[in-house]
Amino acid sequence: MVRIATLLWALLSLSIVKALPRKTLGRRAVQFAFGKDQVRGLNAGGWLLLEPWITPSIFQAQKGPIDEYTLTQQLGHDAALAVLKPHWDTFITFEDFQKAAQSGFNTIRIPIGYWAYQTLPQDPYVQGAADYIDAAIDWARALGLKIWIDLHGAPGSQNGLDNSGRKGGIYWEEDQFVKLTLSVLNQISQKYAQPDYQDVVVAIELLNEPMGPTLDDVKLKQFYYDGFGQVRAVSDTAVVLHDAFLSPAYWNGILTPQDSNAQNVLMDHHEYQIFELDNIRWSNTEHAQKACSLVDTYRVSDKWVVVGEWTGAMTDCASALNGYGIGARYDGTYPGSSYVGSCATINFLEQWSQQLKDHTRRYIEAQLDTFEQKTNGWIFWTMKTEGSPEWDAFRLIDAGIFPQPLNDRKFPPVCG
Repeated sequence: MVRIATLLWALLSLSIVKALPRKTLGRRAVQFAFGKDQVRGLNAGGWLLLEPWITPSIFQAQKGPIDEYTLTQQLGHDAALAVLKPHWDTFITFEDFQKAAQSGFNTIRIPIGYWAYQTLPQDPYVQGAADYIDAAIDWARALGLKIWIDLHGAPGSQNGLDNSGRKGGIYWEEDQFVKLTLSVLNQISQKYAQPDYQDVVVAIELLNEPMGPTLDDVKLKQFYYDGFGQVRAVSDTAVVLHDAFLSPAYWNGILTPQDSNAQNVLMDHHEYQIFELDNIRWSNTEHAQKACSLVDTYRVSDKWVVVGEWTGAMTDCASALNGYGIGARYDGTYPGSSYVGSCATINFLEQWSQQLKDHTRRYIEAQLDTFEQKTNGWIFWTMKTEGSPEWDAFRLIDAGIFPQPLNDRKFPPVCG
């Protein structure tokens, strides 16, 4: 297996990204037992769907783009492809998957936009990212990792954020956009929910972070039913619902064994403590204690809950985290915020004090303890960044801040 993995890495390092024939690696035929096996994962954020704060160099090289939509719109197809393909080839590779496996992670969640599969006539998006899902599956199979395919960006934007591909208004619930989203999900399901892929692709997430408080509740629920039905038309691959910024318990009674005999449904909850003016002022101890106090959020759900995104960040200092050209709440440069502390050294790990390193590790440990004890798993956001160490799992691991092995603890438990 090591020789096969090494060969695959060498081939893919030459920018050969199409999946190798399945017989090269053979089928593992390993089923991930949700509810029994704990998800311990990393997000492949910023790879197949750009986010300006994860790879700011791509946006800094241009003037004006604030998301993948405006980047491709400004550059045009050929120039955009000349930017995106080298990024797809190099930002995350077999070597990164190998480091994830060696660090004890078992799952990679891969965000991707709808335009990788289908586009609207007016879309400027460049296609090509879908091929890298196939490459990632082969990498994962070679290393014993599991993959979640996460539809991160939907037509019309499900949340108005740049992580949907297009920042601005939320128009996703228009019928044409919902239909296209389901068409893309069906395309994904018809391929990756097949039994031949179930040894690696263990879950399909129907939609990342729909803005539940502003969306039509009836339409969103029906979308979840329809997307679930499409996956079930193929196999019993797990279906992941995002809680839509409401709460896991809000979705109780929806797609359960008592509701249409729905099986293998997971709830994805994202846990961040930096996007509100009040919690950006918390001390490190308050951040850690908040992680403990959220236990009831997970315990009252009638589905398996996985914290599909969380971070070691206690500030919003990462460049462009709040949007390209928008400042941070922490240093008072975000509209309506007031100064808490300086962002000057936050994005430079080599300038962190030992105290900051300890505080960050303590916060990570508190979250890991809570998620391990009270949920069915967790997926850290994100695997790597260009320059945001609070969010960069690999840099945190290398600095001794993210526990290695994952159950190692440097500090006494914060949670009772």
